[in-house]
Amino acid sequence: MRPEIDESLCIGDAICSDICPEVFEMRDDNLAHVINEAPGEDLADSVREATDACPTAAITIHED
Repeated sequence: MRPEIDESLCIGDAICSDICPEVFEMRDDNLAHVINEAPGEDLADSVREATDACPTAAITIHED
């Protein structure tokens, strides 16, 4: 699993970093960024929840 954020779609509402701070963080540019590009299976449910909660569908999960 490799999460990716499309910065052109991100509106910086921070829901992803609230749900899964181990993988997503907000930065000074007011956009979310992936800080863990290869989260383990223990975080898979949280990453999927954050992806589903994103109001602009800016997060994509690539299943490697």
